[in-house]
Amino acid sequence: MFFALALVVFVVVTLLVFAAMSLFDQRKAQARVLRERLSRVQKPGEQSTPDVEFLRDEVLSGIPAFDNYLRRSERVSDLQKTLAQGNIDVRAGNFLMLCAVCALVLGAMTAVAGGNLLFGWIGGLAGFFIPYAYASHMRSKRFQKFEEKFPEAIDTLARAVRAGHAFTTALEMIANELSEPVAGEFRQLFEEQKFGLPVRDALLNLTERIPLVDVKFFVTAVMLQRETGGNLAEILDNLSYVIRERFKILRQVRVHTAQGRLTMVLLMALPPTIVVIMRLINPGFIQPLFADPLGHALIVGGITLQTLGYFVIRKIIRIQV
Repeated sequence: MFFALALVVFVVVTLLVFAAMSLFDQRKAQARVLRERLSRVQKPGEQSTPDVEFLRDEVLSGIPAFDNYLRRSERVSDLQKTLAQGNIDVRAGNFLMLCAVCALVLGAMTAVAGGNLLFGWIGGLAGFFIPYAYASHMRSKRFQKFEEKFPEAIDTLARAVRAGHAFTTALEMIANELSEPVAGEFRQLFEEQKFGLPVRDALLNLTERIPLVDVKFFVTAVMLQRETGGNLAEILDNLSYVIRERFKILRQVRVHTAQGRLTMVLLMALPPTIVVIMRLINPGFIQPLFADPLGHALIVGGITLQTLGYFVIRKIIRIQV
């Protein structure tokens, strides 16, 4: 009953806040348009300099007030970039609402199952971060596929340049011949420079969309060659060789850190597995952990230590090459 009442109060307050923010933003937008019109009337002879850059106005939410609020946050912009890098076609505002719904659902389920509001808060916190963990996983998986195909793209570009094709034409060949996600990124690179964006800016946009070390090496090598000259095909061949050799070292590192990764999985999975098994086999033995206040403190301490241990082991086994 208390949880349902709190949920209703939360929804009502949220709707009232959004309505007030929408009205305020609408009046603010009208005032801004009026000021712009007055400035044009007062200065009719002045002409603004044309802007040669491409400006993309991304909509973070379908709700205008919520969208204006999200635009002020740098973290939300980073979240939108993460979703785009993971090829997840969801706006950041809708994604945050999905996180809130997951938090409410999982929080209610854990509160009912555990019989305590503390478990509801823990479940709600975990439910809020589950969609973000999925987005991070998809982003890492897409970057991994890009890294596997990237040396092939560099080889194709080197062969096209050696055959006499222009650099921009070679980009179009990569977009047509290779598979995703490399083809999509190079297609966007080709279309940006095709519609007037300088090649240097288009290459820098590629590094923002795919912030990998190999891509930064590629962009730096191409920009230096375009500014100072040189044999671009030979530079690309050397870069492809370096990337492939780095992949060999990375595979060796994964072999040597396999024990640490297995240890991390076992240490993270063992405590909850034991609790579930004991709950099924002998509920009376494990019940004080959930009913007694001291048990609640032990649960919070255990989860905190588990989290710290996860990040410590993850830091140890992640070796930068």
